[in-house]
Amino acid sequence: MVDPSPPPGAAPRSRLRLWIERIDSISIWSGKLFAWLIAPMIGVLVFEVFARYGFDAPTMWAYDSTFMLYGSHFMLGAAFTLAKGAHIRTDFFYRMWSDRVQASVDLLIYLLFFFPGFAFFLWVSVEFAAKSWEQSELITTSPWLPIVYPFKTVIPLTATLLMIQGLSESLKCVEAIKQGRWT
Repeated sequence: MVDPSPPPGAAPRSRLRLWIERIDSISIWSGKLFAWLIAPMIGVLVFEVFARYGFDAPTMWAYDSTFMLYGSHFMLGAAFTLAKGAHIRTDFFYRMWSDRVQASVDLLIYLLFFFPGFAFFLWVSVEFAAKSWEQSELITTSPWLPIVYPFKTVIPLTATLLMIQGLSESLKCVEAIKQGRWT
């Protein structure tokens, strides 16, 4: 969690900055946690390579397992990526604007597109995952027939984490508009 006390000799942080840091810490913590999904995925892939090429005994489950692990890893890391400012941005004009204008445009985009889009995405994905849980859905295109509902639950969880981080990004915009610079 974020230490609320400023470093010695530093100005006290505003409430807005404390909220930004708290929200960012959720995204950073969850991103670091979900990054560990790469370990079992690599384990499954290594096992599959040894089974297939070392013993001529490929598995039925390796492809589906790695597909779901990597998909989860990719999606659940999206809020971490947003917190770190690592999503792709086309900034041909954007970089020439002042910080205040950048923040104003970003805030407008968050309010008009990001939040409505992810609210819809969350609403639809909750229904999608709930239906999968109700049906105890399996991947019928696989000979292994793995369960798919935990994987589909990743979708609304991702939308929730992104909306939480979107709130932090919006607060950063408000802070930049007030101060005239990004902090």
